[in-house]
Parts: sequence; C-alpha cells; structure tokens
Amino acid sequence: MAVTVFSQLDKSLHSHLATLTDLAARGDDQTALVLARVELPRVVAVVKALLDEHQPDEHGRCATCKRGWFSRRMPAPCRAYLSAQLILTVVGQETAHGKHLRSVG
Repeated sequence: MAVTVFSQLDKSLHSHLATLTDLAARGDDQTALVLARVELPRVVAVVKALLDEHQPDEHGRCATCKRGWFSRRMPAPCRAYLSAQLILTVVGQETAHGKHLRSVG
C-alpha cells in the first residue's frame, strides 16, 4: 500500500494524541501542569475549529456532513457534534477519580 500524505498526517496526529494521553495518565505534577497550560488550549482550539466546520445551516443540518439527495431531511446534530457531546459529557464522567469536570466546584 502506498504511503499517502493523508496516512502520514493521520499517523502523526494519532501519535501526538496518544503521547498526550499517556503523559496525562502517567506524568508527574509538573507534566500535568505543562499539559494543562500548553497542550489543552491547543486541543480545545482544534475541537472548536472542527465544530466550526460542522455548523448547522439555516435548516439545522450540517452542510459538511450532507450526503446528497437521500440525506436526512430533519434538522439534527451531525456526528461531529454528537461525538463531541458524548465524549465530553458521558465518557468524561468515567475518569480515574470518578469526577466530572463540571462537578468540581
């Protein structure tokens, strides 16, 4: 299989995310601080940029995810928004400490 630019980009991004996840799970307090101050804003910017690409149109449908004539006609969040919501709220509740960020007061 030929190596494409996309496959290299995909591999690089997944590797970077895996490194961040590993550092967050296994790093010391100083590493966690650096991740929070340096990497977290970058990751948030990426998520915001991706969600900006999936803004609903005037009919409530994602213009990016439309798939031609037979796409859903009803207004509904696209997979990008649904995935972000599920990961940030449902999966986020399954942290090692058993606390969700929203519950911290």
